[in-house]
Amino acid sequence: MHFLDKYAYGLWGSVIFNILMFGIFTITAFKPTSKRDWHTLGAFTAFMVALFSEMFGFPLTIYFLTSILGNNYPVLDPFTHLNGHLWVALAGGSEVLYSILHPLSNVLIFSGLFVIAIGWKAVHSGNGELVTHGIYRFVRHPQYTGFGLMIIGFLVQWPTIITLLMAPILMIMYAKLAKKEEKTMIALFGDEYLEYSKQVPAFIPRMRRKYVVR
Repeated sequence: MHFLDKYAYGLWGSVIFNILMFGIFTITAFKPTSKRDWHTLGAFTAFMVALFSEMFGFPLTIYFLTSILGNNYPVLDPFTHLNGHLWVALAGGSEVLYSILHPLSNVLIFSGLFVIAIGWKAVHSGNGELVTHGIYRFVRHPQYTGFGLMIIGFLVQWPTIITLLMAPILMIMYAKLAKKEEKTMIALFGDEYLEYSKQVPAFIPRMRRKYVVR
């Protein structure tokens, strides 16, 4: 892991590459069509810009924390790639913790992309009818669940002051968007959707119970 011990900032090409890469992945999975979809995607894109700008560009969070903590900062060289992982730095630069958190974060991020993709596929296979099959047996808003998983995954991998502040704002925004969508669904499907919503949670699936497609 020698590369982890090197200075890893000012890499603006990496910033742009990662924003574009995850942006393309997310657009491909989410396939935004409505104004609401683009607002959802735009907010998440702002989160990614803030994240990757600090991950590879300018480490604002590290400068802020080292200026406050001074010699009490838990690692001697805070500007290596390894110590840029805030959770790792707080653990004294533990490579063991890095080896756990990095794959865990990737699982969360790509699981989120997968959930977004299969949610979109299920909706567009419904031909205008109420979709209750596939992942919609477990949650009513899988695409927002997917965005939530990605946000949590990025916070596990590389938390910053800005993204830690943005994350709850995004979650609240997605919850409000989901409520607006629910009003539309009730107007379209009436009691059928109300019955479905009583049995299926909005974002977090129940461990045992799932909706039975009739």
